[in-house]
Amino acid sequence: MPMAADLRGQLRHNEPMARHVSWRAGGSVARAYEPADLPDLQEFLRTVPAAEPIHFVGLGSNLLVRDGGLRGTVVFTHWALRKLRLEASGDEIYAEAGLPSPKVARFAALHGLVGAEFLAGIPGTVGGALAMNAGCYGGETWEIVARVCTIDRGGELYERTPAQYQFGYRTVLLKAEGEDPAATGHPSSFIPHPSEEWFVAATFKLVRGDGAMSRDKIKELLTRRIASQPLNEPNAGSVFRNPAGDYAARLIEACGLKGHAIGGAVISPKHANFIVNRGAARAADIEALIELAQHAVKAKFGIELEREVRIIGEAMKEAGEET
Repeated sequence: MPMAADLRGQLRHNEPMARHVSWRAGGSVARAYEPADLPDLQEFLRTVPAAEPIHFVGLGSNLLVRDGGLRGTVVFTHWALRKLRLEASGDEIYAEAGLPSPKVARFAALHGLVGAEFLAGIPGTVGGALAMNAGCYGGETWEIVARVCTIDRGGELYERTPAQYQFGYRTVLLKAEGEDPAATGHPSSFIPHPSEEWFVAATFKLVRGDGAMSRDKIKELLTRRIASQPLNEPNAGSVFRNPAGDYAARLIEACGLKGHAIGGAVISPKHANFIVNRGAARAADIEALIELAQHAVKAKFGIELEREVRIIGEAMKEAGEET
């Protein structure tokens, strides 16, 4: 892959992704780039061949990389895209994609802005929250988005508004240029995000309020999270989306799978919609538990559990298996 002489970031080859995902499991990526800042990221993307797969990764809190590794290039945003500021309007916050979502919640509360408290319960970055419309405790990311900044493979930046997307429960779709999918009814009117563009920043619109009350609410949400989730063991948050009118955790527990283990991976005894790494789990162990839960819930309740976590990469070839 050609590299521009003036790039300021760090390129690594055969980078173990277990270091960069919260499950602490999985294979390596062929190339990993840690940009110095947004302009450096723009320059780097212009060097990547058109056929090269690109994956943006923040804290890796919603991601599983299979044991056989990952082709292409991973761009790490967490250490580069971290600008955070209060805009001149006084009720908007600009946050780059590599920032942890809880940091935005605390920043808002410290500046007397309310409405972002739920972000404290989201373990990933702003970029990940935007890409999947992450939410918890009654709030969702796109409810407070005023506008976003995205980047394409050519390093071009775009400012977009919520009107250019369709978003729902853990879903964000970019509307195709010049088409209104609601009017045409054609799925092709949407571009699944982030296959064409990646989020690099967002401006959140909030309201003035009681900052002390907001900080108290954040503390309360974090206390609830600590009490109900296995935060002391490597995990990726909620594995499945909640089906309409029900909870994935309830369905999995009703199938008798709480505490069930495959290799070093365990369906958490504390919360059945979490799979934890007890120390030596392979990505294959985690994926096998995911599939087991899906099959069990389908067989018992006729409900198809949809994954909230992303799974990418290639399975490890077994001994004697043809490549």
